Amino acid sequence: MLKIWGRLSSINVRKVVFAAQELGLPFERIDAGAAFGIVQTPEYLARNPNGLVPVLEDDQVQLWESNVIVRYLCARHAPDTLYPLALPARFDAERWMDWQQTTLNPAGRVAFMQWIRTPADRRDPDAIARSVAATEALFAVLDHHLSRRPFMAGDRLTMADLPIACEVHRWINLPQPRTPRPHLDRWYAGMQARPASRGVLDVALS
Repeated sequence: MLKIWGRLSSINVRKVVFAAQELGLPFERIDAGAAFGIVQTPEYLARNPNGLVPVLEDDQVQLWESNVIVRYLCARHAPDTLYPLALPARFDAERWMDWQQTTLNPAGRVAFMQWIRTPADRRDPDAIARSVAATEALFAVLDHHLSRRPFMAGDRLTMADLPIACEVHRWINLPQPRTPRPHLDRWYAGMQARPASRGVLDVALS
């Protein structure tokens, strides 16, 4: 059985759980990180020398880096569906996964940390405003992209949709006004409706 190390309050753990549930894979999730500790123990550092979550254990395979784990699970269990085999489709999905990790996530992370993990009397409104401006511009890119296709990489669900859905979940649940995005909202409602999203896109931020 798969083992997923990491707490559900981590967006990166939620990505992996979403993928496993979408694939119908049984798994055991072990709370680790933040208040749960574990990640700085020698045993955990042997799994991931960065001391971060998530870590996946699958028989003899151990992996860290959330989007890599999503790719691995989809490649192993859903080749040519969630993991496209045709190179143009595969790398379309790949680039959106990289964009989530390198562009969208850093833009929104400051506002998330300020609203959810910073005491109210220590929040920096200017930092929040900068994060909102950067992230909303990227959400406009997403909305335009999804105006021309039902899913991130074309006509069907692929691995690209999973991490971006987790990012959208985190952003739209911050206690701040948001700009309606009709195409993005349509897509996200569809992601929320998937049974595999339970425990991922319906959890409170913490």
